[in-house]
Amino acid sequence: MVACTYTCGGGMLYSKNTLMQTQDKKQESLVNFKKAHSHLENIIKMVEKGDYCMDIMQQNLAVIGLLKAAHAKLMENHLKGCFANAIQTNSASKQEKMTEEILRVTKMFNK
Repeated sequence: MVACTYTCGGGMLYSKNTLMQTQDKKQESLVNFKKAHSHLENIIKMVEKGDYCMDIMQQNLAVIGLLKAAHAKLMENHLKGCFANAIQTNSASKQEKMTEEILRVTKMFNK
């Protein structure tokens, strides 16, 4: 039986099962991004109308929550796919590159 493999970002290969999980997580993230976009449009309207500040802040926190959830799904996807494959290779440079990418994004997220 031949394992099906697909290329992810950076030229890494992963299995068909991982591809399906990857697509599911990306779809879940996309849903959150679209919801956040819609909320942002409503927040802009609220600010333009002069709505109560606490109501605006509550909606802002909802957007932040959606974006954090989307980020978490994308990170999980990356760790289980591209990152896991890079770590399993014999290429120290790929392993180092992927590790540095994860650290950089994690630092940015925690600011």
